[in-house]
Amino acid sequence: MTIKPLQDKVVLKKTETEQTTASGFILASTSKEKPQVSEVVAVGPGGVIDGHEVVMTVKPGDKVITNQYSGTEVKFGSEEYTIVKVSDILAIVE
Repeated sequence: MTIKPLQDKVVLKKTETEQTTASGFILASTSKEKPQVSEVVAVGPGGVIDGHEVVMTVKPGDKVITNQYSGTEVKFGSEEYTIVKVSDILAIVE
């Protein structure tokens, strides 16, 4: 089974963040912030949403930055994903 997003939705998988600061301090798990860089797993078809044309500008495999608390977190099998609207994606990391 796979997750296939609808309309203007994008399925993301969080990437691991560094666990030490630039100065070498190791961060406790409670002090870590939610990761904002994710990998695109699947992309919906876009189309006309609420009377506006939505063009999907990301593709599977892209690394993206999202709003920190956006989307819906889901667990599918043993993996955890976040489903967001394409408008919640702030940038593509190259």
